[in-house]
This record gives sequence, structure tokens and C-alpha cells, in this order.
Amino acid sequence: MNDNTQNPLGVKPILPLIIKLSIPSIISMFVQALYNVVDSIFVSRISETALAALSLAFPIQLILIAMGVGTGIGTSSLISRLLGMKEYDKASNTALHVVLISFIYGTITALVGYFFVDDIVGTFTSDKILIGHAISYIQPILLGSIAVYLPTIGNNILRGEGNTFIPMVTMLIGSVLNIILDPILIFGYGPFPEMGVAGAAIATIASRIISGSFIIWVLLSNNNRVKFNIKKFNFDKDIIRKLYAVALPAITMQCMASFMISSFNYLLSDYGESAISAMGIYIRLQSFVFMPVFGLNQGYIPIMGYNYGHKHPNRMKEAMKYATLIAFTFTTIGTIIFQLFPENLILLFGNSEELLSIGTKALTTISIAFPIIGPAIIGSTTFQALGFGIPSLILSFLRQMILLLPVGYLLNKLGGLDYIWFSFPISEVISFIVMIIWLTSTLKKVFLKLEKDN
Repeated sequence: MNDNTQNPLGVKPILPLIIKLSIPSIISMFVQALYNVVDSIFVSRISETALAALSLAFPIQLILIAMGVGTGIGTSSLISRLLGMKEYDKASNTALHVVLISFIYGTITALVGYFFVDDIVGTFTSDKILIGHAISYIQPILLGSIAVYLPTIGNNILRGEGNTFIPMVTMLIGSVLNIILDPILIFGYGPFPEMGVAGAAIATIASRIISGSFIIWVLLSNNNRVKFNIKKFNFDKDIIRKLYAVALPAITMQCMASFMISSFNYLLSDYGESAISAMGIYIRLQSFVFMPVFGLNQGYIPIMGYNYGHKHPNRMKEAMKYATLIAFTFTTIGTIIFQLFPENLILLFGNSEELLSIGTKALTTISIAFPIIGPAIIGSTTFQALGFGIPSLILSFLRQMILLLPVGYLLNKLGGLDYIWFSFPISEVISFIVMIIWLTSTLKKVFLKLEKDN
């Protein structure tokens, strides 16, 4: 029996396959977005200063996310392509490599969190109260970062072979536990003391430890296409090279997002805590719009990678078409909600007139470009699924560094706070046009080569 008949990635109808693979990830991503918002809502009940502190700490946390998600994208892309080429032993060895990498990441991050957290947070603001709250939140996250890395990367091992159900369960475990533990540890219910902002961080790490233990158990069960046998580990430079050909650009893109957010926070600090809080609120609310698209990606990447490895260009084209339409639908719905109900969304986090005014303007302005962001994410993911990480990196650099930040600073000089928010849609439109031109050119070459090989 050939591999095509065994693996649904190569034979099942594309639209039902995308839906089947994506729905678990979309659900888990939605719950993750819900956690991000609920976490901030609970912290906002402490004070607006505490909420602003979370916004200051978020760029640091985003670097952890960048390491985990970026390495996970490289893992999923490489494993799906190896399975498509029937290199099963190398796919299993790749899984062992990335689990080891998770522990290396965790050790380094914990050391940074222990020795340098004061210096890092101090670069964002001179406000002692803000610094204190931010350190209380981010230091436990850094010290327990292995609990962030391992579930993220472990889930992508399974996604690479087309298993999106177990990653959904893993994320549900972590997010639901986090939502339950947040108020208990923040406000001190039952036998637990009131921990404030630190309680939110400890809730995050505790829930991730449990979800991480679950994913380790699944990986060691060997009931997967990728077999997890530690005794067969064999260090392979080629795996590292191919992994980071996709992972390193993805990590860099996420880190640029961290730099962008911290730079924007610095720019917004001239307008007070409410402006910083508004940025933080937007970051959390937009996750409801984009997390489903990232969930869609988890079903899209293995389909594209597998059929690229098996030289099936027609299935790749069909997958791109459906993924783009679904992503466009998600983000267009997001635009409608942000345009119609901005005040209601801001009121979830606070009711001060200043926060309401600034936040409403931010949400309605930034969300103008949401409809094209969904297809843009799919376009960037297409490069990654085919093993081309550099184009995604360059496009992200163009959007965030060359366009977003400089335009933001220019608009600030021209019109102040209300103008700053327009830098987001301006940068998205320009980078989207560049992405379309580049992706079209790349795919023509890819499909021509595959058709010749067939």
C-alpha cells in the first residue's frame, strides 16, 4: 500500500480536509485568545496601572512566543515535507531534536529572567510603579518558560503529521486552567494568598506545566506517525539546517513584532497610561480576529507541505484558494465587529473617559485593514509551508520596520495620537501589494518545476 492511500493529506478532498484539520486548531486558538482577554480583564480590576504594566511586559513575553511558535512552524513544515517524501525515520529524529531544543530555550530564558529582568523592563519606562508591576508579571513567566516552549513545539510535531486534535486538547487544557486559576491567584480566593499581577503569571505557568505534561505523555505513547524513541536520537546537522531555514525567519518575524510593540509603547508613553493601555487592549482583542486564521494555518501547512513533497500542484492550488477565502471571511467579520462595537469592547477593560476615547479611535482606525490581513497571513504561511522562510521574514520586516514604525512616528509629528493609528492600515496595504507580487512570481516557478517533475 503506498503512502498516498495511508495519509489523508494526499488523497482526501481539500476543503473538507482543511476544515477537519483546522477546526480543532481554530477552537484552541479561540480559547487561547479568550484567555488573553480574560487575563487582562482580571488584571484591569487591580488598576489601570496594572493593565498598562501588562502592555509593557507583553513585548518580552512575545519573544518567548516567538521562539516557541517560530520553531514550531519550522517543525510542522519540515515534518510534513519529510513524511511527504517518505523519510519517516528522519521525521521522527526531527521530533527528538525539537524537544531537546525546547529544554535549551527554557534554560537560557530562565537565566535571563533571573539575572537581567530589572534591566530589561527598565528600558521601557522610568515609572517605578509600572516597572514593579511589570517585573512581578514577567519574571515568573521567564523562570518557568520551559512550560511555555514545550507545549507549543510539541503540538507542532503532531500538526506536522496532520494531527490537530491532540494540539487542540493541549491548548484547551492550558487555557481553561489558566482562566480558572487567574482570579483565584490574583485576588486570593480560598487558601491562596492575594498575589496581584504575579498571580496572573503564576496561573499561566501552572496551567502550562499541566498541558506540557499531557503533550509529553502523548509523544511518548508512540501512537503517532512520528515515532518518539529517545534511544534512536541521532544528532543531524541537516535537520537543524532545514528546521531553522523556516524557523529562524519565523522567530525573527515574531521578535520584530515585539520590537514594534515596545517601540509603539514608548511612542505612546507621551500620552499617558491610557494610551499604553489602549494599545494593550487592541493587541489582546485583535487576537480574536487573527487567532482563528493562525488556527487555519495549522491545518493548511501540513496539506501544502505534504503535497509539495508528493508533487501535487493542483491540490496545493486548491488548498491556497480555500484557505485564502476562509481567512478573508474571518478578518472581514473582525472589521465589522470592531467598527460597530468599539466602545463596548473597551468597556470590558475600563470605563475612564480617556481610555474609552483613545481606545475607540484605535480600534476603528486599525481595523480598516483587517480584510486584507487574513489573505496576507495565508500568503506568508505559503512561503513557510514550502520551506521558503526568507520571503516571509523580508515582508514582515517591510511591514513593521520600514513602514509601520517610521510612518507611526511621522504621523505622530503631523497630527498627534489620533493620527498614529493610521500607520497600521497604511503599512498593511503596501506590504500586501508587495506580498502578492512576490508570491505570484514564486509560485509560478514552483508549479512549473513540479509539473516538469511529473
